[in-house]
Amino acid sequence: MNWRRNVSVCLLFICVSAFVTSKDGLFNIPLNWPKPNYNFSKNPLTKDKIDLGRALFYDPILSQNNTISCSSCHSQFTAFAHVDHALSHGIYDRIGTRNAPVLINLAWNKTFMWDGAINHLDMQALAPISHPDEMGESIEHVIYKLNQSKIYHHLFFKAFGDSIASGEHLLKAISQFMLTLVSANSKYDSLKRKESVFTRQEKNGYKLYKQNCASCHTEPLFTNQKFENNGLPLDLELKDFGRMKVTQNPNDSLKFKVPTLRNIEFSYPYMHDGRFKNLNAVLDHYTTGIVKSKTLALQLEQPIVLSANEKIDLISFLLTLSDKKFLFNTEFGYPKNILLSLPKD
Repeated sequence: MNWRRNVSVCLLFICVSAFVTSKDGLFNIPLNWPKPNYNFSKNPLTKDKIDLGRALFYDPILSQNNTISCSSCHSQFTAFAHVDHALSHGIYDRIGTRNAPVLINLAWNKTFMWDGAINHLDMQALAPISHPDEMGESIEHVIYKLNQSKIYHHLFFKAFGDSIASGEHLLKAISQFMLTLVSANSKYDSLKRKESVFTRQEKNGYKLYKQNCASCHTEPLFTNQKFENNGLPLDLELKDFGRMKVTQNPNDSLKFKVPTLRNIEFSYPYMHDGRFKNLNAVLDHYTTGIVKSKTLALQLEQPIVLSANEKIDLISFLLTLSDKKFLFNTEFGYPKNILLSLPKD
């Protein structure tokens, strides 16, 4: 099936405060944002499906040895990324080859993963479930385990009117929960709504961002969703050539998906392999560490020059992209309230 299509939301919307909210109140589009790419008509949101997806997201039952959940590598308090180590860790202490990216504003994404190997959110969960160094499980065995659980009998019946779990319903439910992870309540957003003002440093940092960063990290999503070579030297151990692994096109060598800058304060370590532990190291790379190559992003062919004070100002602006209401929203956390309300096995 070809999922590569740009689609618009087929829900009816009403205007509420700073958001355009779906008629059922389950999905918010911040005002002045583009329409999502996700086709909601193919998987209409319901509270019961979101609840099921949330339970699955936090349940290690998706892994081969029942020890690793989606939340193991995507913690809410770090913008659904992972900060404990550079590369993802999976079953039996296996180590992956890439850093876990943030899971926010996914309804606007056209592709997923650092190399764009997945092109539809409903299929995204298959990658970590089946990856031998992450969850190392088969979708068939996951479904078998779910169908042994009385709790999931109830959750699947509430969500889909059928107590028997299926691969399609599993993936669509996880997708529904991830669709709700909309982050748009940072200080930057309140400024855009004319509810706050920047400090002198933040204002100057915003100017520096627009001069040096905005062509790739484009407002309001703070990503252009393209694949770029940002001048990182090749890790000789991992030998990860990024997008080229998917396309087999040498012109995609060392290109990785441009990540969002939203909540960047909390989503360290940075880059596809987590090589930089802090924002200072990131800025040092862009000012003094760029490696020239045939596929280097055009925006980086000319050196970026920032003084020490300008780096401080730019980081001050980046901190305005932190959305603590999102990071501590109880609706996105472990679904204790959902599970306690159901009969136990």
